[in-house]
Amino acid sequence: MLINRSRETSHPPGHPAVEQAEEAGRLVLRLSGRWTTRTIAEVDQAMNRIGDEIGSRQIVLDLKNVERMDTAGAWIIDRLVQRAKAGGVDVAVEGQTQSMDVLMAAIRDAAATKRPEKPAEQNIVLRGLESVGRAVFGARNDFLAAMNILGATIRGGQMKLGRGHGVNLAAIFSQIDKMGVGAIPVIILMSTIVGAIVAQQGAFQLRYFGADIFVVDLVGILVLRELGVLMTAIMIAGRSGSAITAEIGSMKMREEVDALTVIGLNPIGVLVFPRLVALVIALPCLTILANFAAIGGAIAITWAYSDIPPAAFVDRLRGAIDVGTIFAGLIKAPFMAMIIGIIASVEGMKVGGSAESLGLHVTASVVKSIFVVVILDGMFAIFFAQINF
Repeated sequence: MLINRSRETSHPPGHPAVEQAEEAGRLVLRLSGRWTTRTIAEVDQAMNRIGDEIGSRQIVLDLKNVERMDTAGAWIIDRLVQRAKAGGVDVAVEGQTQSMDVLMAAIRDAAATKRPEKPAEQNIVLRGLESVGRAVFGARNDFLAAMNILGATIRGGQMKLGRGHGVNLAAIFSQIDKMGVGAIPVIILMSTIVGAIVAQQGAFQLRYFGADIFVVDLVGILVLRELGVLMTAIMIAGRSGSAITAEIGSMKMREEVDALTVIGLNPIGVLVFPRLVALVIALPCLTILANFAAIGGAIAITWAYSDIPPAAFVDRLRGAIDVGTIFAGLIKAPFMAMIIGIIASVEGMKVGGSAESLGLHVTASVVKSIFVVVILDGMFAIFFAQINF
């Protein structure tokens, strides 16, 4: 017995139509017409309604009267098939041509690709261990890249890949001007304020013991051994380190670094070497200026706050410090400069092709540089204490 429930038979010839019938307990859907992008909207609602009324009956799709089918038509049919299978209903497809079979198979593969199985969620312990492992592996890659840059820098300028050496003095002096001379005002201002604050707080505490004069020892040793070089290195990491990462990173984004390699130039020799040399020269010089500025600020504050005249301050300072105190701070400056330059260069070389990547690596450059500089300063302090320097 054949029961015709179709309302789509009034469509003009060639338009898609669906004829429903129940045959031996099965729901038979006879499709006809052109199931293409232009006409598929005419049967979309009908196919959705059929999906709502499936129930538990077996479905037979008869495609022998389908004149033409593209991906839109195949997707509509596959949507009904998948919906029926999700409800536990068997679906049989009959009368399809070879091209229809290939097209529907492609639609099924694409749908399976878009709906990957959700991986099992790991517990918090495994996620924490995974984060630690990724961080360690990333630190290992950064260390290897830093050693590559350091080795290439120690070897020399190497302007050309494997073909002799060349040191661009103009580039080095240009970087010294930007990183060193350009940073003098902010370094002097910052160091003067820090020296004045240390002197004021030290005098405020020592006056309870009648030992105001010992603020000179406090400022002299603290500034010359620790604060002068540390504050200067932190300021250079934020000012010049970020600039190095941004410059190299923007060149990496525009593929200028690859262009240097193509024309036979060494990117490290052209871009990194002048900046590292400039930092190694500029940071100790800026440290000396920072020391003078901090002591000058301390002299002004102690004169106004504790009535210690400049002559008495300088005389006491000569007895409180020696040459070893001065060099204990200056020795750290070249090492800190190398760390800032290498980290900034490594982060610049890691920049991808987006502005977001550039911003992330500039931030990472400043944070990593300051962190490693503080750690290095602590290691030097421990080492100097062990050798009584």
